[in-house]
Amino acid sequence: MADPAADLEAHGSSSAAQTVKDLFSGAAGGVAQVLIGQPFDIVKVRLQTSQTYPSALAAATSIYKHEGALAFYKGTLTPLLGIGACVSIQFGAFHAARRWLEERKLKRSGTSSAATLGYGEYYCAGAFAGLANTALSSPIEHVRIRLQTQPHGLGERLYSGPWDCVRKLSQSGGLGKGLYRGTSVTLLREAQAYGVWFLTFEWLMNADAARNGVERKQIASWKVALYGGLAGEALWLASYPFDVVKSKMQTDGFGSAQRYKSMRDCFAQTWRAEGARGFWKGIGPTLLRAMPVSAGTFAVVEMTMRAIN
Repeated sequence: MADPAADLEAHGSSSAAQTVKDLFSGAAGGVAQVLIGQPFDIVKVRLQTSQTYPSALAAATSIYKHEGALAFYKGTLTPLLGIGACVSIQFGAFHAARRWLEERKLKRSGTSSAATLGYGEYYCAGAFAGLANTALSSPIEHVRIRLQTQPHGLGERLYSGPWDCVRKLSQSGGLGKGLYRGTSVTLLREAQAYGVWFLTFEWLMNADAARNGVERKQIASWKVALYGGLAGEALWLASYPFDVVKSKMQTDGFGSAQRYKSMRDCFAQTWRAEGARGFWKGIGPTLLRAMPVSAGTFAVVEMTMRAIN
């Protein structure tokens, strides 16, 4: 007969070491995420925050023609350093929350077999990961968006680089209304997005393992990438309107040039000016980006975890 106390002790003793591995694997996945997704992301942001481009193709063509190929990697330094940390936190926080929920179920049930999580609990663990991630993701994405949307002509640039952008945003509105502008809607987006992201991936992986009678670590890498890609599509479909509002708020002016007083005001103005369609501008390139980016993230994380475990 299984000893619940022994199970719990063994479970807890490995948690710290496993968290370090989760953080490292997430960081590797984050670097892959940025390198794959940055060109798609700049097109998405331009579509969300401007009326200039009729389509994603028109935006990409205009960026290439007027700004050159390297413009697709504008503002990459900040996310390359920061998104690695963000994804590291996402995976570390998700698995820490998952283990905590499993320990609670183990204490209540007394048997290891009953500690398997339900999909509502996977969603909660993912939402926790998103919330934990927001302290970093909000300013990082704000700086990236400002760099991606600034004028590109000589003498027209507002920021010489990411640190100059951080300094000027902080001077303009302080931390809360400057660097951390849009954090309220970012919290909503992150909780919903990563709750759905991890839930979808866990469901697909568990369904495959059950269907084929194998352990999760035996699932082929191409399937891991496929399921990660599908999870990425689900993430954006579940959270995109929040992302549009976040982008609008984080490209807004300061002082007399500020258009949106609050997250609620931004939602209201977008609805009045553009209707429901306004909350889905740029969804095409976003979904196009989501598949390879999310596939690459989960594949790299999974391969890293298998290599170090």
